[in-house]
Amino acid sequence: MFRKQLFHCKIANMRRLDTIDRNILRELQHDGRITNVELARRVGISAPPCLRRVRSLEEAGYIKGYRALLDEKALGCEVTAFAMVHLTSQAEADLEAFEAFVRREPLVRECWMLSGEIDFVLKCVAPNLARFQAFVTDLTAAPHVRNVKTSLTLRNSKDAPMVPVELLRAVPA
Repeated sequence: MFRKQLFHCKIANMRRLDTIDRNILRELQHDGRITNVELARRVGISAPPCLRRVRSLEEAGYIKGYRALLDEKALGCEVTAFAMVHLTSQAEADLEAFEAFVRREPLVRECWMLSGEIDFVLKCVAPNLARFQAFVTDLTAAPHVRNVKTSLTLRNSKDAPMVPVELLRAVPA
């Protein structure tokens, strides 16, 4: 069951992307700390219009923010696991209560509502197995949770937390 909020978009506020915009987005995804001068050089325009375009992309909502990607293993978080959660109800109030619970949990790094057999999948990062097991105990007891299945990761074969800008096609203005 999809919620009404999923269908609301800010399309009216979004401007159309041309090749330069897509190149700017691609470059910023690869290096969010790039200088405006270097970004302008890479996308083939001068610095002032490049800066205007970046600000316009931010204002339109194409760029949500900037952050550092941290190495969880280097920081002592040895466990990455997924929890598949099945709820007892998909009533809007119950979904919101579960989502509020998840937002308060620091081990949950991503939460996705799904269609099909599983209601939510959670990506969790923990310093050790004991801390993850304690979280699963709390998760199982959370409001409206019917059952939880977990899978520990063995390795990550691909980590590309980016939008495939190269697959977007230009939309004429």
